[in-house]
Amino acid sequence: MMRVSGFSCLRCRRFFSATMKIVPSGCPHCLEEAPTNLKVVYDENIRPRANTPIAQDRVPSLWRYADSLPCSIEDAISLGEGLTTLLPARALGASLGISDLFIKDESENPTWSHKDRFSTVAVSMARLLGAQVVATASSGNAGASLAAYAARARLKCVVVTFAGTTGAMLAQAEKYGATVLPLLDKSQRWPLLDTCAKEFGWFVTSPFRAPVIGSHPLGIEGYKTIAYELVEQMNGKALDWCVLPVCYGDALAGVWQGFEDLRLRGVIERSPRLVAAEVHGSLARALAEGTDLVAEMPAAFDTLAVSIGTTRSTFQAVNALRASGGAAVPVSNQGLIELQEELARREGILAELASVTPFAAIAMLRRQAIIKDGQSVVAVVTGSGLKDLDRVVRNEHRQAVFHSQDEALAHLRDGEVV
Repeated sequence: MMRVSGFSCLRCRRFFSATMKIVPSGCPHCLEEAPTNLKVVYDENIRPRANTPIAQDRVPSLWRYADSLPCSIEDAISLGEGLTTLLPARALGASLGISDLFIKDESENPTWSHKDRFSTVAVSMARLLGAQVVATASSGNAGASLAAYAARARLKCVVVTFAGTTGAMLAQAEKYGATVLPLLDKSQRWPLLDTCAKEFGWFVTSPFRAPVIGSHPLGIEGYKTIAYELVEQMNGKALDWCVLPVCYGDALAGVWQGFEDLRLRGVIERSPRLVAAEVHGSLARALAEGTDLVAEMPAAFDTLAVSIGTTRSTFQAVNALRASGGAAVPVSNQGLIELQEELARREGILAELASVTPFAAIAMLRRQAIIKDGQSVVAVVTGSGLKDLDRVVRNEHRQAVFHSQDEALAHLRDGEVV
């Protein structure tokens, strides 16, 4: 059963009926001033009302929140996603000057990234709407995730990418049976998907127009469940800050909607302030200038955090940050690998480099006294470090071979292990 009655513009609030054709282009009325994504509007006869339970306890996936998602459990394509661990991070928190730091570990999802929350909803809706092919433009995680859920749904999947992107994630997508198309000119990914959506009726989950507005709003609904889980896991204690790595802001927008859903239903009194850990600073600039139009920024360096390396984010991200009273923090390569290693060694979590950027942002905001002493902070680790390990493993780690027990013991003593 589909619960969607239509879509509304995040910016001008205009309503559009539930035809999927309008979705990938965003709001036609805001196109000139600030290209804007849409959000899902639910049938009020179906949508949960205030003071109703937010979860079905016996469902072992994020579909325990199906009453707040676009379709029912019966129509869900699931691999057991969601319900990821929230860990107190006392050791790393002490290093960053945060006494109440938590980590939401999204690498526990079936394909090892938060994208599974998006894919389970998007693919469920694609199948419900009769699509035969799902497709995405992806540098890695989104493609791998969509391919897995398409395989589960017995749908064809196409991942359009570009030369030089992370090999492990593309190999993952291929193992799931997706057709992977690397293009030499990355700007050609979107025209290709646009053509295929129009001519072949593909259900395209990613952006495929410029300037980017964000991914398919039906899939973005899946990210609300991060907020739902956080509220339950904190046992009603209010969070002060929630920090995510941000590219086009899909997860940021979804998490904000999730917190606001619960606030409007009286489950929580207030939503946390959101922080976007970004790379090139388009969101920080838009917030500083008070504009809705997110500008293209120069790429001053080649980021190690490839999956969030966009030079231009979206209105949906600015909207979430502004509404929450949040912030955007540009993060460089400096110290990123060392921070990844510190997270692994102190807390036992190996995160991909993009997922380390929230900790760099937290450290910056703490130094600036924007995050106050005693405030609670959750960092969302969006993906596993196995995703881009080839970018960070040092040569000496790969090549170290000991020729005898004595040589190995000497190495242990030198490293003060024994």
